[in-house]
Amino acid sequence: MDLTQLELFKAIAEEGSITAAAQRLHRVPSNLTTRIKQLEQELGVDLFIREKLRLRLSPTGWTFLDYARRILELVDEARQATSGSEPQGVFSLGSMESTAAVRIPSLLAEFHQRYPKVELDLSTGPSGDMIDGVLSGRLSAAFVDGPLRHPELEGIELFEEEMLLITAASHEPVTRARDVSSKTVYAFRQNCSYRRHFEAWFKADLATPGKIFEMESYHGMLACVTAGAGVAMIPRSMLESMPGSRNVNAYPLSEAFRYLNIWLTWRRGVRSPALNAFIDLVQTAVHETSPPVPPSIPA
Repeated sequence: MDLTQLELFKAIAEEGSITAAAQRLHRVPSNLTTRIKQLEQELGVDLFIREKLRLRLSPTGWTFLDYARRILELVDEARQATSGSEPQGVFSLGSMESTAAVRIPSLLAEFHQRYPKVELDLSTGPSGDMIDGVLSGRLSAAFVDGPLRHPELEGIELFEEEMLLITAASHEPVTRARDVSSKTVYAFRQNCSYRRHFEAWFKADLATPGKIFEMESYHGMLACVTAGAGVAMIPRSMLESMPGSRNVNAYPLSEAFRYLNIWLTWRRGVRSPALNAFIDLVQTAVHETSPPVPPSIPA
């Protein structure tokens, strides 16, 4: 087994086909087929479930993919550390949608200006997806809802978000969850930490949300709430950045649920030069605009 085989395996796993992986790596498909079969023979297992038009990772393949990504990342980190060069290469960053929209655009622009050799790749999604991406090695770091509780993660606390309930302008004032019990709710998918927080707010007041419609964006939530179709929970910073925010009523959640903290997280012990540079930039920017925060979670 060598690094080339790991790179080929990773590309095929991510693309789902030999042809797509070959195009990505500028190689001949037959070469990839041969090398992967050799790798499977050496390991004594099938890494892929072969279908007519696609390849799907086998359960063993998923496990091996995690190790392959970690090995390749460590090799890249070692090369950069020994070269003494400035940060470079691909830096895959994940973020919740609201954080990406209102908190970090200026940080990303400054990072790009300072380190033009770094190829910044930004992905957005629910906090759960972002954490999974960091743990799998797909993401170098991610902005997620804290606190962090996974033993393989470490990070820094950065932003405080005030969470607001929004209703149609014609809706009666809301002071507690029971005031909107059984109302239709608009939220992200179940692996979204904000959705779990919203549901916990209902439960704490012995209230029950009505039908939950899963949305793909805050703009979609705002449009539905404006039309009087239900309620939603949105961070204040996100709501205030959106056109049409004045067309709804907004109420802070009860004190125990009003604030959430946003963290930048990465896999414990895995810090590339690009990640170190990004951490320094983010910490400096946050400290210039807010009181100091704890530097990291305990080991």
